[in-house]
Amino acid sequence: MSQQKQNDAPAKWEIKDRTYILKGRSTPLTLSIPGRHSKRFPLLWFDRESGEQKELRYATNQTSVFVSDQKGECTLGHITFKNGTLTVPAEQQALQKLLSMFHPMRNVQYYEFDKVIVAEDELDHLEEQLEAMTAAKSMDIDQAEAILRVEVGSKVSNMTSKEIKKDLMLFAKRNPNLFLNLANDENIQLRNFAIKATEAGIIKLSQDQRDFKWGSNGKKLMTVPFDENPYSAMAAYFKTDEGVEIYRSIEKKLE
Repeated sequence: MSQQKQNDAPAKWEIKDRTYILKGRSTPLTLSIPGRHSKRFPLLWFDRESGEQKELRYATNQTSVFVSDQKGECTLGHITFKNGTLTVPAEQQALQKLLSMFHPMRNVQYYEFDKVIVAEDELDHLEEQLEAMTAAKSMDIDQAEAILRVEVGSKVSNMTSKEIKKDLMLFAKRNPNLFLNLANDENIQLRNFAIKATEAGIIKLSQDQRDFKWGSNGKKLMTVPFDENPYSAMAAYFKTDEGVEIYRSIEKKLE
């Protein structure tokens, strides 16, 4: 579910049953969240129109969640998620509005389930998946190898072209966003070239991954900038005037 859609408060309030779901992979059997303001758990909402911080409190016998608007004796209610979910019927409008619009844990510890947004997100994912798989199907073998190397490492060197294409399609289906990012990375093939040259022993990467050297005489080619992937650095180096000559020399040795 996209973060922007989760953070948007409802533009027009609709009377309906609502379901709230805890964020994260772990779903405890029961989890209670604060239903009233306290020093330990501040429950405040800033009203931009009045410029005031308003104290929040869930009371089952009140129509408002703002303490300043509540009158008479209040019956405090508990807000408890069971197995990671909490369904609030349409009759409990105060609790719904607290959870959907004002509670500070909204979109931090839980979010409101919206089947329309879920359907939109699923459609977006399917469209991205289709785009990735279409690109994978028409991709030439050199670029396919370069992208798949990110996923499977040096194993790709021993794969047949059909195995590469098959695994590439599966990669595109499984992780379309990463696949498309790699497909649009202009340095991905240069990174693959550097890795192949290293595997072939034409160039060597030092054990501390700070320097590239010629495999034949140990002469240093370049120093990897601090905190940068060595093969990404080498790819960038190949695009410099000096690096172009090194690239051509390696290319001849790989033929």
